[in-house]
This record gives sequence, C-alpha cells and structure tokens, in this order.
Amino acid sequence: MGTVINLRQARKRKQRADKAAQAAENRARFGRTKAERATQAKEDDRQSGVLKGAFRESSQDNVE
Repeated sequence: MGTVINLRQARKRKQRADKAAQAAENRARFGRTKAERATQAKEDDRQSGVLKGAFRESSQDNVE
C-alpha cells in the first residue's frame, strides 16, 4: 500500500506554496527600494519643471 496522506493538510500546504509563489512574483514586479522611489520622484519633479518652463500661455487666456 501507499503512504497515507491527510488531504486537508496537503491542500493547505499547496495553498501556502501558491501564495508564496504569488508573493515572490509581486515583489519582483512591484517592489522597489526606498532609494529607487526617491530617485524616481526627483526625476518626475525635474521633468514637470522642464515642462512647466516650456509651457506657453495661449492668447485666449489673456483676453478679457
């Protein structure tokens, strides 16, 4: 005869493994360090400043 396994425990073990695999995938996809987020925020601020500096107001905004 084969080994006896508890199906409830096997099901829970599989669910834990699936959750761990999903968590690892999410960390790889979305995880960034604090330094990376800060660098990105600085770059976004710089780019928005460049865009604001290059913006020209339309003549319709000045008509009263």
